[in-house]
Amino acid sequence: MKRQLIAAVGVAAMVVGLAACGSDGKKSEGDSGSPSASAADKYKGKTLKVWTMTGSAPKGWTDAVKTEFETTYPGSKVEYATQEWGGIGAKITAALSEGSVDVLEVGNTQTAGYASSGGLLDLTKEKAALGGDAWPANQNESAVLDGKQYAAPWYVTNRVVAYNKDLWAKAGLTDTPKTLEEFYSDLEKLKTTEGVVDPIYMPGQEWYVYFGLLTSEGGKIAKKDGDKWVGGLGSPESQKAFETYKKLQGYSATGPKDKDEATPQQKDVFAQGNVGAMIGLGWELPDEKAMPKDKIGYFALPGKTADKPTGVFLGGSNLAIASQSKNTDMAKDYLKIALNDKNEGLFAAAGITTNKPALNANIQGDFAKAAQQGATVGAITPNTPNWSSVEDNPNPVKEFLTAVLQGGDFASTAKKYDDEIAKKLNQKQ
Repeated sequence: MKRQLIAAVGVAAMVVGLAACGSDGKKSEGDSGSPSASAADKYKGKTLKVWTMTGSAPKGWTDAVKTEFETTYPGSKVEYATQEWGGIGAKITAALSEGSVDVLEVGNTQTAGYASSGGLLDLTKEKAALGGDAWPANQNESAVLDGKQYAAPWYVTNRVVAYNKDLWAKAGLTDTPKTLEEFYSDLEKLKTTEGVVDPIYMPGQEWYVYFGLLTSEGGKIAKKDGDKWVGGLGSPESQKAFETYKKLQGYSATGPKDKDEATPQQKDVFAQGNVGAMIGLGWELPDEKAMPKDKIGYFALPGKTADKPTGVFLGGSNLAIASQSKNTDMAKDYLKIALNDKNEGLFAAAGITTNKPALNANIQGDFAKAAQQGATVGAITPNTPNWSSVEDNPNPVKEFLTAVLQGGDFASTAKKYDDEIAKKLNQKQ
């Protein structure tokens, strides 16, 4: 998920808040105004250590937040450190234990793990002051554990359909589909168009696409049953989602049923120019030299009806405060500034979905606009510290998809891999 998030910025350029003033110059709801002179000096001589991840913050964000904070609280200092996603888990765990970081960015699927270990500060009482009343529930879910708020949602990104404009024109397609049935019709036309090898390139283990389809059906990959987790692959919702997944994957003549989107990299396949469409994130798109950007169009994967698209997996990051920080009040005030309309709005300007629907109306870029549509009906993976073990190889969801695509009985195969999911999620920490 992390490399997908890093490249979300790259699509627009390249993977909230309460401000002293809103973006229109007026106080935001619940704003108590600028700090008094005495309050402004309370962090004089103190340094706040903030960790962000490579490629996450859009250009100018860190400088803007630093300047605003240090101006609001004269004599204070914000010190940034940019971290790499590779090996970040162990590094964050050590820093949280040592108290060597105050504010940090954490992946949304990682937040529950750090919270359950006691590493993150409980922000439940601060939620409203941080702008939490405006956070979409599907984004905020990853920042909550056992009913307590341990982080603030920061931004999300998700997959969209990218299509080859030249091939679509050659097939006589002049508009993008509004429903899945229209999309199937378009793929049928591409299938008979000269020069098209794959109407859509979609390998069999593209489980993120399946996840979105399952979300649209109202199902979940796993859910709590009492105090135990149970897999959801065998549910009626899953069977409906799989039928749609199977139909889409059936239009991919060269997509291997036993591989994911990284084997081979689907951007390289799409760049060959004989593929009508693909479903992916920004970093999965060809670079300019391989395929000019003006040759690529985007739309959210349509739903069964035209009123809303298919659901998506929401990858993204949250901002949290280390429970061992010696500057927790300073960190809370930093978050108020970092997540205010002005600074959160920089994400929308960079083409990234923010934590505020009102700001997303200003989102820039064709990919970003398509992604934002999907984000409104997106979801995250089960919010449990053990989720990462499911994504580790062997990933039972990937193996389930391959097995059934290759002819395995749905019910018995789903039961087998639901048991694997439950085993992984119910492991003791």
